[in-house]
Amino acid sequence: MSIQENAASNSLERRIDLTVVLADIESDVNQRLQKLARTVKMAGFRPGKVPFKLVEQNYGPQARSEAIGAAVEKSFSEKVQEQKLRVAGYPKIEPKPAANSEAQIEFSAVFEVYPEITLADVSGKEIERVGFEVTDAEVDKTLDVLRKQRTEFVATDRAAAADDRVTVDFTGRKDGVEFDGGKASDFPFVIGQGQMLADFEAAATGLKAGEKKTFDMTFPADYQAADLAGQKVEFDIVVNKVEAAQLPALDAEFAKSIGIADGDLVKMREEVKSNLEREVKKRLQSRIKNQVLDALLAANPVDVPKSLIEAESQQMAQAALQDMQSRGMDTKNIPFNPDWFSEQAVRRVKLGLILAELVKAKELRAKPDQVRAVVEDFASTFEQPEQVVHWYYSQPQRLAEAEALAVENNVVEWMLANAKVVDKSIGFDELMGNAA
Repeated sequence: MSIQENAASNSLERRIDLTVVLADIESDVNQRLQKLARTVKMAGFRPGKVPFKLVEQNYGPQARSEAIGAAVEKSFSEKVQEQKLRVAGYPKIEPKPAANSEAQIEFSAVFEVYPEITLADVSGKEIERVGFEVTDAEVDKTLDVLRKQRTEFVATDRAAAADDRVTVDFTGRKDGVEFDGGKASDFPFVIGQGQMLADFEAAATGLKAGEKKTFDMTFPADYQAADLAGQKVEFDIVVNKVEAAQLPALDAEFAKSIGIADGDLVKMREEVKSNLEREVKKRLQSRIKNQVLDALLAANPVDVPKSLIEAESQQMAQAALQDMQSRGMDTKNIPFNPDWFSEQAVRRVKLGLILAELVKAKELRAKPDQVRAVVEDFASTFEQPEQVVHWYYSQPQRLAEAEALAVENNVVEWMLANAKVVDKSIGFDELMGNAA
């Protein structure tokens, strides 16, 4: 037996030469056929009474193939155990006809092994720890957003201004000829929301219902319609209606509209603050976890087996397909190429290997009380959290997800204790992804 490393193309690829003794194969084939003869059915014979020669004639090739496969598998398993190799994926078995003889047949098994990972020192890696406390100002801002989501528009006879909804007829012409997509009737848009180009909104601003206007406008150079990009056109617009935005009052009816059954305004603010604190906590944890994972990847460069990347890409493609199907989309004619997910798959596989080694080396496995805390945190957003907790503990797969998250939390805590942590403040809009 020899084990070879193919360093030129893949540092993790190995090749083992295997030898199968034909005498052992024939013995195994005979045992398989004898066992099969006791139950095989064949026209003209009772079960178990088929002559052995007929059984051998009909099932011999299949039995021989199975015996050779079993012998190769057994030999491969023994060899990798002898060498203490951690095999990734499945081996590719290649016959070596030129080396065969009357006494034996030879094969080569080509496979990949898991990389050896030596964890690097992370004391020089910088992690930004962002802190944020929800105050009344953030509650007020969130309530304003909720009010704007429930905006009503009321007809007005004044001139259109920012935040008004105007309903217009318009016709556009390029070189005196109407162009595709340049004409509409009773088309509504809110001034300042960017639904229309800025020059178009500016032209409508200041007009009252019943007024009309003709104006020139130049499309942006990067406009989506190539035949209009950078082109000067003329528009005629007629304003049919101007409606002023009217926000709902912060009263009991508004509180009921966002789920406060008795309309209590104090409860409403408490509920909004509680939801905000939960969301802020989640975002802060996500930011720091991403930094930790990035830092571990940067500190521990590692080669990964192609077979694991391919398997992960396949799983990600399948998950994406199932997600689209769960949303009611027809995916019959949508091709899903696992290669689309290869970059993400490489990252996932690398992180999986690094985290597994770190958890093992630093004893960061999740404890039962940590898993319980994760599950209870999940359940806290439901009306009957105890039922959700029971559901998690009755579903091993779901509980495994909670355990994995608890392990990630342990990794983050370990990293914060061993890396260079820099505390930083952050604005509410930046944290929530609303920064301009």
